[in-house]
Amino acid sequence: QVQLVESGGGLVQPGGSLRLSCAASGGAFSSYGMGWFRQAPGKAREFIAAIDWSGGTPFYADSVKGRFTISRDNAKNTLYLQMNSLKAEDTAVYYCAADSKRPDGMGMNPDGMDYWGKGTLVTVSS
Repeated sequence: QVQLVESGGGLVQPGGSLRLSCAASGGAFSSYGMGWFRQAPGKAREFIAAIDWSGGTPFYADSVKGRFTISRDNAKNTLYLQMNSLKAEDTAVYYCAADSKRPDGMGMNPDGMDYWGKGTLVTVSS
């Protein structure tokens, strides 16, 4: 069983940047595809970004493409999300998740993930 703990959320002004981290323990982190999701108040949880087991192939939702970068460090069992040019509509709770069935990171969706963190709140506001 994998435990995931997100950190790095907070309050940031529009146009600013944040880097989220997701520390994994208790499982074979380096063999899982990993993803970031977010859930805004009153909305469904949505896919943001995914990365394959090696860290070589990222995938992004259109809403964050060109602004967010997903990466991972398997030696540190940690997943990252660098968020730049933040907008008010990026305000949400951000979750990391692991998928043992998709080590290539392709086709991730909220219903298919095996393990979830508890989330970290990102608020974009002036």
